[in-house]
Amino acid sequence: MNVFVLCTGRSGSNAVEAACKHITNFSCAHESRATFVGDARVAYADNHIEIDHYLSWFLGRLDQAYGDDAYYVHLTRDPEKVARTWLRWWWWQGSSPRAYRNAFLKMTNESKLDCTRDYVRTKTENIRHFLKGKPHTMNMRMENIEDDFRAFWTWIGAEGDLEAALSEFSKRHNATPSKLRMAWRFLHNLAGRALRFYR
Repeated sequence: MNVFVLCTGRSGSNAVEAACKHITNFSCAHESRATFVGDARVAYADNHIEIDHYLSWFLGRLDQAYGDDAYYVHLTRDPEKVARTWLRWWWWQGSSPRAYRNAFLKMTNESKLDCTRDYVRTKTENIRHFLKGKPHTMNMRMENIEDDFRAFWTWIGAEGDLEAALSEFSKRHNATPSKLRMAWRFLHNLAGRALRFYR
């Protein structure tokens, strides 16, 4: 059985992965096939839990490969908080909302915050539409994560250390870096691109 946790990113997916690592009858990974193309992009092992916000762009491929057989989780967090967190990641290398603005919205003049809001809404609605009619779905909210994760544990028939899994939600996972670190990383990436250009 395959389990897919779908989300917008910046919604607690790393914490869910850490919690799922305490499950002994499933393997678990986060964005484990994000660098693959073709059929390999969605080729997951059996009895595996995959948590990957990029899958919201590959839902047709996911449906073709797993259809109604897989179990699907929609992981959510307050969309305004998600949008504002993505805004802080705007200049990080490979920023998804920045790529969305430049490629999908064709360099719109809307504010960066409005673009991150639109990014979050688009991914959320993609997931909701995909899940319509699927027989095995559940919602998991970060605002109610301990109760929802307990329900998830039972729903998939998980085995392992549930209390250790729940303890992961009291820790910080992949926290948004400080503005100083963000600025340093941006300048570091900019310098790297300049050096490659002048070689």
